[in-house]
Amino acid sequence: MWSPDEIARLCYNRFNELPKRGKPELGREWTLLAAVVKLSEAQSQCQPKRKIVEKEVVSLGTGTKCIGQSAMSPRGDVLNDSHAEVIARRGFVRYLTEELRRAVVGEGSRVFCPGDETGKWRLLDGVLFVFFTSHTPCGDASIIPMTDSQSQPCLPVGTEEGTDGTNEAPGVTVGGGALRRLMEEEEEEGGGACKRPWLDTEEEEEEEEEEEEEASPKGRHSPAKRSAKDPDIPALGEQAKDVHRTGAKCVPGAPADPREGGPGYHSVGALRVKPGRGERTRSLSCSDKMARWAALGCQGALLSHYLQGALRFSAVVTGKCPYSPEAMRRALSGRCAHVTGLPAGYELQPVQLLQSSVEFTHSQGETERCHQQGQGRVSPCGAAISWCAVADQPLDVTANGYKQGVTKTYLGTEKSRSLICKAELFHCFLNLLAVTEDSQLPPSLRGKELSTYWDYKRAAQTYQQAWLQLRTQAFPLWLRCPRDLLLFQ
Repeated sequence: MWSPDEIARLCYNRFNELPKRGKPELGREWTLLAAVVKLSEAQSQCQPKRKIVEKEVVSLGTGTKCIGQSAMSPRGDVLNDSHAEVIARRGFVRYLTEELRRAVVGEGSRVFCPGDETGKWRLLDGVLFVFFTSHTPCGDASIIPMTDSQSQPCLPVGTEEGTDGTNEAPGVTVGGGALRRLMEEEEEEGGGACKRPWLDTEEEEEEEEEEEEEASPKGRHSPAKRSAKDPDIPALGEQAKDVHRTGAKCVPGAPADPREGGPGYHSVGALRVKPGRGERTRSLSCSDKMARWAALGCQGALLSHYLQGALRFSAVVTGKCPYSPEAMRRALSGRCAHVTGLPAGYELQPVQLLQSSVEFTHSQGETERCHQQGQGRVSPCGAAISWCAVADQPLDVTANGYKQGVTKTYLGTEKSRSLICKAELFHCFLNLLAVTEDSQLPPSLRGKELSTYWDYKRAAQTYQQAWLQLRTQAFPLWLRCPRDLLLFQ
C-alpha cells in the first residue's frame, strides 16, 4: 500500500515546495529533515470495492542545533531544541491541537472522532501516522557496527578529539566528513567544528512528577549495564571490529563510555545528552526522545487530556544514510520492551522500522559532493524550519531559539516567539480549552483550579502514571527540567 521510498519522496517534495527562507545554501550548508505523514484509507472512485491509501505530510521540520541551559527562558518563549526530529514532532502537536479544535466545535476533523468517554477523542478508523527522518537519530541509534569495507570517519580510537556525532551504515560509503553532526564532541571540547552552543528540555522532557518515587530494582540498573544481559537490548555484533561514534555523552550519574578500542568504545542502551560548545547541555538525544514517544505517544501531556490513549507512530522510516536495523530497534523499542504496569490506553505496541533508498538533497554527504572550491567550508545550516498543515501561519523559521531575523529590541516579546515554543503551544491548548463546552470537558480537567503550564501537565494523571512507570523501570536517570522554567501562564 505504501513503501519507504514513497514516504521519503513525499517528504522531500513537501520540503522543496516551501519558500527559500531558512533553507541551506546548496553545496555549502547541510541540514537534517524529519516529518510526519498521515496515511488514511479511502474508496477508489474507479474501483468502488477497492480501498486506496491517501498520503499527506502534516508536519515537517529541519534543524541540527539546540540552545544552552543558560539561554532557557522561564517564560517558555524560546525554542530549546531545534533538531529536525523534535521540530517535526512539535509541529505535529500544533497540527493535532488544531484538529481537536475542529472536532470540538463541530467543524469536522480529518483525524479525530468521539471516543468512548465524554470529552475524549480517538483516531478515525483507517487513519495512522508515520514518522520520517532523513538520518538515524543521534545517540544510541547511531552506535552502529562497522564492517571491514568501511573506514572510520573520525580519528583513531583513543584520540580524545576524534570522537564525533556521526555514523555510517553497512554498504554505504560516505566521505570522511559527510556524516551526521560531524565533530559534535570535538566542538563540545573546543575543537571548533560545528556550531552547537545549546541545550534542550523539550516539552516531552518537562513532564515531571512532584513526588520522588522509588525505582524498582530492575529500573535501578542503568541501560548500559542491562544491555549485556537483557535480550531486549542486543549488544553490538561480535564480528564488528569497530563502531561508529556518537558525540552524545552518557547522562550524569550513568557509567561513562569505556572508550576501549573497537566495539568496546561505547556503552549501548544508555541515555545520552546532546553535545554543545562550552556549556554542557541537558538535551537528551533524539534516540532517547523517540523511544519515549514510542512508549508514551507523541501527543505529550497536554493533549493527553483530550485523547482516549497514546497516539503513536505506526512506523519510523529513515532515509538513505548510515543505518543499522539492530541499533534502531535497540534504541527506539528494545529499552522499553520490559516495562509493565502501564495504564489502559498506554499498553506498549510494536513500531515498524524501515529504511528508504532515497537520500536527502541537503544531507551532509550530498552537500560535500556538491561543494565547489571557493564556497567556504561546509557547515550545518543555522536555521530551523517548521511547517505543519494548519490554516493560520503554517510556516515558522527560527534561529537560536527565536524567529529568524528578530532583533534584540523584540527579544522577550511575542514577536520573537517560535510558533512551536512551549508558550505558544500552551496558548493553543488554552484556546482549545476555551472553545470546549463545560459538559464536554475531559474528566481530568473538570472542577479543577489550574493556571500554569506545569499545573495542566501535572493534571494529566493517566499520562503521568505511564511516564512514572517508564521512568522508574527504563529511564531512571532521565534529566528533569527545573520547575521554575515551567510555571508560566
